[in-house]
Amino acid sequence: MDALREMPGYAKMMKDLISRKFDFQDLSTVTLTQTYNAVVTRPMAQKMSDLGSFIIPCTIGSYAFAKALCDLRASINLMPLTIYTKLGIGRAIPTSMLLQLADHIMKRPTKILDDVLFQMGKFVFPTDFVILDCQVDEEIPIILAGHF
Repeated sequence: MDALREMPGYAKMMKDLISRKFDFQDLSTVTLTQTYNAVVTRPMAQKMSDLGSFIIPCTIGSYAFAKALCDLRASINLMPLTIYTKLGIGRAIPTSMLLQLADHIMKRPTKILDDVLFQMGKFVFPTDFVILDCQVDEEIPIILAGHF
């Protein structure tokens, strides 16, 4: 209420609104000009559903992946141990991390690979990968988090 005293022009209207004494029927109709009418009647953008994940091509080192799963809900980048061994890039650090996968299975990754450069199109991003000893999906071998 102290703030309302600082705004004398709006104080009475705000006080009436708060105490529910304001009658909206007393408001007058405003005729819109063509400029404002276009803004008010412009169609709103249609809300699209969240895809959650999509597939992108990327390159790590000299190995090109035709399909990498980019999951916007994931918080880490996952690479199977066999892919890491095949790439032969960088020295991974052992970890004691414990992961809970989407199906609620607990997995213990073997290593973390820091500062791997991966390329998408003409852009190159540094990222960290969690190395997991798991079965490799030959079609989509790595999972990228959506925060790169």
